[in-house]
Amino acid sequence: MLDTAQQWLDKAITHLDSEYNKLQVGRANPALVEDILVEAYGSMQPLKNSATVGLLDSQTLSIKPWDKGVVHAIAKAITDSGLGLNPQTMADSVMIKVPPMTEERRKEIAKVAKTMLEEAKVSIRNVRADSMKAIKKAEDDKEISEDERKDSEADLQKMVDAANKNAEEHFKAKEADIMKV
Repeated sequence: MLDTAQQWLDKAITHLDSEYNKLQVGRANPALVEDILVEAYGSMQPLKNSATVGLLDSQTLSIKPWDKGVVHAIAKAITDSGLGLNPQTMADSVMIKVPPMTEERRKEIAKVAKTMLEEAKVSIRNVRADSMKAIKKAEDDKEISEDERKDSEADLQKMVDAANKNAEEHFKAKEADIMKV
């Protein structure tokens, strides 16, 4: 039971990190655009499935589609994504200059990061609640004793506290990264 809970707690932290990687912090990062859905070959699919996303420098992303016919679809999808990026289409690629962030934009992004932290904490609480139910059920089914239940609950609480602390540390690091000029 506790092993499963630990796996779910780890997944919550991993998800938080992947969401933080998608935040625009004034530097080019392939994670900003690689999950944008692009209409290609009659279906919607993530950009990373139809192109290579690379860095030219710290402010410029280069997107090279494997099929030159989807260049304009990629540019349109990036424009429509709401990320505030302005793609320029070349003959066979798309270039994106990531604009430097203003102080106001930094504060907005920090708020988004805080919201992501709260979502991660909700996930952690849900894992705790589900695990507590499983522990209680195991006691009710006579699989474990009352002492084992109490020990398991105490161990689970330590794991949850560690996961919350870990999430807070990831947020503080990301917030410092966002606010750095």
